Amino acid sequence: MDGMIRTLLIANRGEIACRVARTARAMGIRTVAVFSEADAETPHVRACDEAWPIGPAAAAESYLKADVILDVARRSGADAVHPGYGFLSENAGFARACEAAGVIFVGPPASAIDAMGSKAGAKTLMEKAGVPLVPGYHGDDQAPAILSQAALAIGFPVLLKASAGGGGKGMRVVRSEDELPAAIDSAKREGKASFGDDRLIVEKYLERPRHVEVQVFADRHGNTVHLFERDCSAQRRHQKILEEAPAPGLDPAIRDAMGRAAVAAAEAVGYVGAGTVEFILDASGTFHFMEMNTRLQVEHPVTELITGLDLVALQLRVAAGEKLPFTQDDLRITGHAVEVRLYAEDPARDFFPQTGPLTRLRFPQGEGIRIDSGVEEGGAVTVHYDPMIAKVIAYGRDRREALARLGSALGRIEIVGVTTNAGFLKRLVEHPEVVAGPIDTGFVGREIATLAPAGEAAPAAALAIAGFAEMLAFDAAAKSAAARTDDPTSPWARADGWRLNDVGHHDLDFREGERVTMVRMAAERSGEGRGWTARFDGTDHHLSGHFDADGSLNVRVDGVRHRAVVVADRDRRVVFLDGRSWPLVLEDPFTAGEVEEVGHGRLIAPMPAKVIRVDVAVGDRVARGATLLVTEAMKMEHTVTAPADGVVIRLAVAVGDLVDEGAELVVLEAVDE
Repeated sequence: MDGMIRTLLIANRGEIACRVARTARAMGIRTVAVFSEADAETPHVRACDEAWPIGPAAAAESYLKADVILDVARRSGADAVHPGYGFLSENAGFARACEAAGVIFVGPPASAIDAMGSKAGAKTLMEKAGVPLVPGYHGDDQAPAILSQAALAIGFPVLLKASAGGGGKGMRVVRSEDELPAAIDSAKREGKASFGDDRLIVEKYLERPRHVEVQVFADRHGNTVHLFERDCSAQRRHQKILEEAPAPGLDPAIRDAMGRAAVAAAEAVGYVGAGTVEFILDASGTFHFMEMNTRLQVEHPVTELITGLDLVALQLRVAAGEKLPFTQDDLRITGHAVEVRLYAEDPARDFFPQTGPLTRLRFPQGEGIRIDSGVEEGGAVTVHYDPMIAKVIAYGRDRREALARLGSALGRIEIVGVTTNAGFLKRLVEHPEVVAGPIDTGFVGREIATLAPAGEAAPAAALAIAGFAEMLAFDAAAKSAAARTDDPTSPWARADGWRLNDVGHHDLDFREGERVTMVRMAAERSGEGRGWTARFDGTDHHLSGHFDADGSLNVRVDGVRHRAVVVADRDRRVVFLDGRSWPLVLEDPFTAGEVEEVGHGRLIAPMPAKVIRVDVAVGDRVARGATLLVTEAMKMEHTVTAPADGVVIRLAVAVGDLVDEGAELVVLEAVDE
């Protein structure tokens, strides 16, 4: 570097802020963090040399306040700002404000952000440049009637997309004319809430395509290269779940053509820095331009691993005025990398985002495994921001090795406090069709019943081990209590179930959802050491073992040795066994049955949210599946529908209300036809 960047302000939070800080500090650059009131004690604050408060938890009042962030840049002496991804990273106004303030914006020029920031404008530009497009409408007239007319002309199915959007927000697949009005209204509203822009584009929806994107890099000296492609076809509701590089099974000629098209797209707008050109690839091998993301992508680590490059370091060097240190001919693909996004969400509840404390957070280590995270044990996932816990990335000599390492790593993650999608991700990377590759963007939706099975019960070994762990903990507590008595050796001083002329036992009720299993733990006093029998569902299971120094259980169940971890969090128990986790609730027999049952007609909020639409009033008669109201959380809309035909007898909320998880929303009285 030529010394232009001495102090870097990172205008972001979480994982990406930690990632940028790590590289900047390695380069000898002083780092400045900004944080909202909700983030005062988070890892990205400690990752930097200094940190400045910028406002309340709401992003609109903190991380999206360009003037406040630039004021911190001035006061902290920062000569450059890295925007990360999301928030202000693709805001041309912010890039211009940085330039006006004499601060380097680590990203492309504002003109390039403007050109590519609107999906509609970008498609017009690409059309002029001869880049193939999906048939669609991206005009200025945004009247619903015009959008509907365009959809009819294109032919169903069509895809509605927020012009300023990304990440699946403001996006709807419409398969018939009847669905259009509600879909247009919902997509516009979500686009406005997420990006401050309700403009839409309408495109032909391609069935079973692949989503392949190309990483580009350009400097200020006229040099532009591509760093090969990433396959992001594993998606749910248009949001990426798994990304890998290189794209499996891609014809070298197509790879070359896509790379050249991506470079041409970047050069057409005078691009500088890191960017990603996204394409849809159909079954015939024809690719169509989708959009260009004018920032560093969430999935950039897979490109780093197959090229050996640090993309953040390249961003900083290019922003400082340096030339790219390589040409296209210097670049090679080595090995294969796969990344998944670990979220606090519940696959069994339609992937509802989860919030709560991270009571336990343990990530695996090992050859070829990389974890990028911005949270820590003892922290929390809050309602204010995206619920991503970490990116789990695996690298291998080939795709099969990378997938195997990733599956193993996912099975060794230990998280207690919030429900996660770790099990879903493990099933995904180990699915035979994923291993065989490639897949299309509809694969996850078609296989959702396999990937996120409902009502999966804990295996017998997990229940037996949960009971065994309780007994070991009980024994330890009993011995500790006995040691404080006048006669520690007396059996009367023990509280371990010892009985005169009898084998003590303990009855434990473990609940999974609605199912409660009574596990009777009986001590076995014969043979070497002390073992236990766990009896439930009419079967005895014999257990012996001990806690190791790291807190894990070294246990034999019916003669088979296992390594398990059982974590207690108040009444919750989570059993980590054989690469899976099984959440249980240990019920207190003195309070069981005190919880009021929620009837089928009483609908409650599944998570903290804001009510943005109410479609019914008291006295309305509704049919099963009818929309009752719509809530918004984490910038995603959630529709509450009628579970059965009925009449609204109570409405507990109004538009604009903020509700907590479990809050009553509406009560229906069932009607018989």
